[in-house]
Amino acid sequence: MIYNEEFETLPREALEAIQLRRLRATVARVYHAVPFYRRRFDEVGVKPDDIGSLADLARLPFTTKADLRDNYPYGLFAVPLDNVTRIHASSGTTGKPTVVGYTGRDVQTWAELMARSLTAAGARKEDIVHNAYGYGLFTGGLGVHYGAEKLGASVIPVSGGNTRRQILIMKDFGPTILTCTPSYALHLAEAAEEMGVSFRELRFKSGLFGAEPWSERMRAEIEERLHLKAMDIYGLSEIMGPGVAVECLEAQRGLHVFEDHFIPEIVHPETGQPLPYGTPGELVFTTITKEAFPLIRYRTRDLSSLHPEPCRCGRTLVRMSRVQGRSDDMLIIRGVNVFPSQIESVILETRRFTPHYQLVVERVDNLDRLTVLVEMQPELFSDAIKNLQALERELEGAIRETLGVTVRVRLVEPKTLQRSEGKAARVIDKRRL
Repeated sequence: MIYNEEFETLPREALEAIQLRRLRATVARVYHAVPFYRRRFDEVGVKPDDIGSLADLARLPFTTKADLRDNYPYGLFAVPLDNVTRIHASSGTTGKPTVVGYTGRDVQTWAELMARSLTAAGARKEDIVHNAYGYGLFTGGLGVHYGAEKLGASVIPVSGGNTRRQILIMKDFGPTILTCTPSYALHLAEAAEEMGVSFRELRFKSGLFGAEPWSERMRAEIEERLHLKAMDIYGLSEIMGPGVAVECLEAQRGLHVFEDHFIPEIVHPETGQPLPYGTPGELVFTTITKEAFPLIRYRTRDLSSLHPEPCRCGRTLVRMSRVQGRSDDMLIIRGVNVFPSQIESVILETRRFTPHYQLVVERVDNLDRLTVLVEMQPELFSDAIKNLQALERELEGAIRETLGVTVRVRLVEPKTLQRSEGKAARVIDKRRL
């Protein structure tokens, strides 16, 4: 089922005509309403009237998270504050938070795109959505909430945390769609097992999991332990929140980008040069319908690729591959690029380890050292030191063979690594402390 067939199944030529019209209008509006963009466009010698084709998008300058922080809090808003009905912000863990605003129409657009996303994941009007994304300044909870209401489904605004209570709600309320981060989904599975509750006996049929990179191995783990179909959803607060792109239930192969509202690009992470379809690189978005907080060529730092091939679900929208990591989360260990998701894939190759792990980076004698802390499966954990050491060496060898980097593996007791109710903290980089 497709929520909005008119726009989700447009022929490419018709879609690109809509994109160009909306792009030209957006560029003209930010040039006249946002001093930051007027200065940037003037610096590169581009005027709104110079945008005559979608290819001209590459002539415009990038926008970065640093630009958002430099214009904190409202410097990039394109409408007066009395036209802003909603304000969200990032956590600000690496500096000032990035502040984003929404007009009433922006909120309606967001709800529409989340309704599309939920529909792609198999949700219908008669479903009950158990929404365990965090509410508040974080965009996840309210984004899913308004999308579920737009679809006409029932929504349980349970938010994150209080995990055992969530399991009881699942038993008693009978939700059929689960929405949360993938790491929290596995934490829910773990808590249910401790409580003697089987997900087989619950009513879930599918779930939307996002807000952090996750691997195909983790998808398989979630689907097996929670007995549902697990779909990836992509979004970021700067662009809108969740609902920028989503996998479909029919294929589960790449996320359909809602191109009637966002123009995606892939660029080289270092040079910024546009890359062709199918080539991995950094994901860049331009919003073409947002009123309060439009962004031109925003560098997400997420690493992905774009694929235009038709999908058997009937949507004609370009698909982005699963995010493999972030260019700013990439670890360089003795000249080798390493992403947490790559380590995760190796860990989950066998059933002996849980998906709960942490990467600790230190500098010892002027050399970088990566230690991978991994939890054993409870039923396999042994006090026999030689058995644990043999498993550690085995996993070290698998990581070295797959990634070409030497790491130390330390197996830890089950349930000793901190669980996350939101985005999982996978990396502790002591080189920066």
